[in-house]
Amino acid sequence: MLNALEMAVITYNEKEIKTETIKDIFQTKSAGLYDKKADEHYNIISSYLKSMRASNVDAALYYLARMIEGGEDPKFIARRMVIFASEDVGMAQPTAIVVANEVFKACETIGYPECSLNLAHGTAYLALAKKSRATTDAYARAREDVINFPNEPIPLHLRNAPTKLMKELGYAKGYSWQEGNVGAEKGLSYLPEKLKGRKYYR
Repeated sequence: MLNALEMAVITYNEKEIKTETIKDIFQTKSAGLYDKKADEHYNIISSYLKSMRASNVDAALYYLARMIEGGEDPKFIARRMVIFASEDVGMAQPTAIVVANEVFKACETIGYPECSLNLAHGTAYLALAKKSRATTDAYARAREDVINFPNEPIPLHLRNAPTKLMKELGYAKGYSWQEGNVGAEKGLSYLPEKLKGRKYYR
């Protein structure tokens, strides 16, 4: 009701606010009554992200405008953009995370109304960017193995060897870090024995 009253004062050039005016706002200007904690909040952010994921820049900008006009916290939108940049764009366009982070900083520094342009800029960039979930899916596969095999011994050649005893026990043996020769000797795995040969990133 307070949102409707505020909208009546701002958008209707009338000396007296009547019941008809409030009814009109509820019927025709529902974007202004956006509830940041109810279903519509989640429906709109979901539609926004799905539109960007589908590279539909027009729909993404429309849902962005609904959130902005509804008074959504710009940092909430920007945070979702930062997540989206890694989750859905990822390695297909690695600069997406840089753009999303800069949009977030702009929202923190500038605030409304000007940061709406930063949000629009970032939205268009992310929507039009190539998409790849390779990193997201790779991490999910790696995490699954960590859950299923939580305490697999680290291969000796990858362990740190700060003491003579550790070196005698084989820590760091077979691994070098010299010019022209960095890494484990041929045939040695970087993963624990049970997970040898696993391919997470595809």
